[in-house]
Amino acid sequence: MAERKARVERNTLETQISVEVNLDGTGQAKMDTGLPFLEHMLDQIARHGLIDMDLKAVGDLEIDDHHTAEDLGITLGQAVNKAIGDKKGIRRYGHAYVPLDEALSRVVLDFSGRPGLELNVPYTRATVGGFDVDLFQEFFQGFVNHAQVTLHIDNLRGTNTHHQIETVFKAFGRALRMAIELDERMAGIMPSTKGCL
Repeated sequence: MAERKARVERNTLETQISVEVNLDGTGQAKMDTGLPFLEHMLDQIARHGLIDMDLKAVGDLEIDDHHTAEDLGITLGQAVNKAIGDKKGIRRYGHAYVPLDEALSRVVLDFSGRPGLELNVPYTRATVGGFDVDLFQEFFQGFVNHAQVTLHIDNLRGTNTHHQIETVFKAFGRALRMAIELDERMAGIMPSTKGCL
């Protein structure tokens, strides 16, 4: 089996980012982004998705966290897309429900080749750990645009914003893991009636 690894760098006037992924890893993560709460959430993707990730970002945090959060989503999406290759043999679809105390979230995704995001999270606070929760929309939009996935995220209930967000990221990691898994019954087969994704 070919290694499903990738390294991507993105350098702009606003951010300098490098991302390395191993889709068949053990969930190890190394991060240095200047955004501790986002790193905590990205660690959920690694651990629950069993994806090894090494992320480094230097951004204009003195202005705002927006550019760094969005560009991390873009670069991670590019790395996953590159590592997954031609998509032959993958399950393609993934879904997960994850609870954390009173919170419950559902994530469903499709490596369709068609970027689309439906994010429905009724946050109960505007910030967590000093991080603006609106930026999760920017992170996931950047990811779907560059990983070329259709992604539906629904927080079904929750009153603690930290719990709401953590269930989203854990469910995302688990859904991602399911979708990129190689299915031995689909070995070498494109999981689409069109013949391409």
